[in-house]
Amino acid sequence: MATHHLESTQVDNKYSIDHVDSRDVEKQHPAHHHHDLSRPHDKALDALGDEPVHMTDEQSRMVCRKIDKAILPILMWVYFLQILDKSCVGYGAAFGMKEEAGLKGNEYSTVSSAGYWAQLALCCGPTAFLIVKVRTNLLLGACILFWGTAMLGLAFSKNFGALLANRFLLGLFEAIAIPLFTVITATWYRRREQPLRIACWYGTNGIASMLGSLLAYGLSFIRSPHLYVYQILFLTVGLATVLTAPLLYWRLDNSPAEARFLTPEEKRWAIERLRDNQTGVETKVIKWNQVWETFYAPPMIFYALVTFCVNTGAAVTNTFGPLIIKGFGFNSRQTMLLNIPFGFVQTCVCFAGCLLAARFGYKGAILMIFMIPCVFGSAMLYGIGNRLNGLRLFSYYCIAFLFGGNPLLFAWLAGNTGGHTKKSLSISLCNAASAVGNMVGPYLFQKGAPLYHTGLGACMGIFCACFCLCAGLIFTLFTMNKRKEKQRVANGKPAKIANASMEKEYRRTADGVLGQQAFDDLTDLQNDEFVYAY
Repeated sequence: MATHHLESTQVDNKYSIDHVDSRDVEKQHPAHHHHDLSRPHDKALDALGDEPVHMTDEQSRMVCRKIDKAILPILMWVYFLQILDKSCVGYGAAFGMKEEAGLKGNEYSTVSSAGYWAQLALCCGPTAFLIVKVRTNLLLGACILFWGTAMLGLAFSKNFGALLANRFLLGLFEAIAIPLFTVITATWYRRREQPLRIACWYGTNGIASMLGSLLAYGLSFIRSPHLYVYQILFLTVGLATVLTAPLLYWRLDNSPAEARFLTPEEKRWAIERLRDNQTGVETKVIKWNQVWETFYAPPMIFYALVTFCVNTGAAVTNTFGPLIIKGFGFNSRQTMLLNIPFGFVQTCVCFAGCLLAARFGYKGAILMIFMIPCVFGSAMLYGIGNRLNGLRLFSYYCIAFLFGGNPLLFAWLAGNTGGHTKKSLSISLCNAASAVGNMVGPYLFQKGAPLYHTGLGACMGIFCACFCLCAGLIFTLFTMNKRKEKQRVANGKPAKIANASMEKEYRRTADGVLGQQAFDDLTDLQNDEFVYAY
């Protein structure tokens, strides 16, 4: 018994302090070998030190609460501003921006899509590179400053060219938001905790819709001889964004290993509680084998296509939502007020979906369920025509279920992707798919006002396709888990491994055999102990 305990402790120490690169997975190391800092390694290993970390569930919860207080409010505020900045174009259109800026034909759709052209250009590689190489607080702080400046530029835009240029720049610097926020969430939280935390910051999408509508409504009463209503709106929101940048740089910590709000012991707990994620914490090295793996990983195409479908529909409501409501026969101020319940439904759906995912763990099934109201709503708007405004408004609110998709989707992707380079690139590629969806969406509705039959019919088909793609992704992950079981048996490990990262209570699962590869920065395909959640 004593000998076995000593051997087990030696194995724990070996893997706690020694980084194993993907090509060295099979190599054996001496028990008390100190890691070489000249080699690429996960920063978590430095903070863990040489001794095994023992932590109770209560200690894990305490650390989680401290992280919630220090990190989550920052993410929520910044994402709120990002959505508010982006949505202001739609609010401006409801208050005559198209007429006052002299927009003709499909120029409004072009302005609305311009930010996503920039995101598409940046998402396919540069975003992932920046996330891996640049410190989080510096990267996010700089992007906030630049997109706030672009928002101020929009405030002084009075023609198509100026609106187009500034909307492009706004999208360029906002491109970092979803990929970086998702990586930050995965860096600080266990897999079970991630959906709810993503819902907290992504759920501000609905809050931004509600408060943005109220803000536009209130500012519409200002009479200025020099500024249009939409310019006053852009100026107000832009100033709030610019002022946020230095505050975020000062307050945001980069990882659990560097957290100023945690004691040295709490830092070790914050890292240890992430062991069962099997996805590592943070490295600052680009691993090219992980880059190539991202493109041939079987689930990647499904994640990208589902993201495209969800965000094509989301673009419609963000850009044309106020115009669709206005087409029911309401004036500009009534339209702003009637857009508030849509934002409320968005917020409720985001939290409901993620709470269900945390409770039952089946993100794919919940996504499929959310597509059903979206299909119903778009079908009703398509079929009712120019009558029954109350029912049309209810049908439009049903489409808000779509906004429960993105937080589930990005939590699903982050939790199912191992390796810091692969995770960053995978999320960036899905954000690129989101950009394509947001580019396509407005053009579906450039004709047929106020009924928009063609666009609504297209959206109905897209929601049905999304339902089927989610089913295909679930089947793919189920099949990959079966292959993992065979791989573990071949490596002398148990076929079935409990996915402890999805359990409510923390419990230490690392022993002399399992849990020792968690901080080796292996991808999900390389790590035979990885269990896919679906």
